[in-house]
Amino acid sequence: MLDKQQAWRDEPSPPGPSAVELAERRLVREIAERSLPAFDALYRGYHARLARFLDRVTLRTGVVDELINDTMLVVWNRAATYNGQCKVSTWVFAIAYRKALKALKGADEPIADEGAHTRASDEAGPEAQRGQRELRTALLRALDGLPADQRAVVDLTYFHGADYREIAQIVDCPVATVKTRMFHARRRLRVLLSGSLEDWL
Repeated sequence: MLDKQQAWRDEPSPPGPSAVELAERRLVREIAERSLPAFDALYRGYHARLARFLDRVTLRTGVVDELINDTMLVVWNRAATYNGQCKVSTWVFAIAYRKALKALKGADEPIADEGAHTRASDEAGPEAQRGQRELRTALLRALDGLPADQRAVVDLTYFHGADYREIAQIVDCPVATVKTRMFHARRRLRVLLSGSLEDWL
């Protein structure tokens, strides 16, 4: 029979940072040393992800590029303050979320850009493209009906694969608050979608 000490040694150790995370941390260290190539690499790696996130949170496609630039300017100026206690993606998305909230405070009612929300993949056939457009349009219209804090939680969960702990760090609130926002968001989405995407939720 194994003693407790042996059993403890046989337990798997928690996984370390992934190769992608290690590469991103290296880029941030280089950015802190004012490396423009490192900044360019991180910027290109995050541009599309931030664009999708900021578009969904703000519902103002016209300001997305400006918000991305504002976010990445903070990354450039504050790279030396990144301490590795969270993922680089968590740190970057937290900055972007604060920029989005600031933009929303200074805006009137958000206006969704229908064209940006209805593009379908070119890889699908005409029928599949139409189905994708209809599904995406219904989903994004429903997301547009949520408050910004709930949209952020849904987007980070379903489109960026973040867990509740990471989301709590990004939006700067307790995990329990993230769970509450998700609960209310899913309940509201079910009403807005009238059961058509029940399996998705």
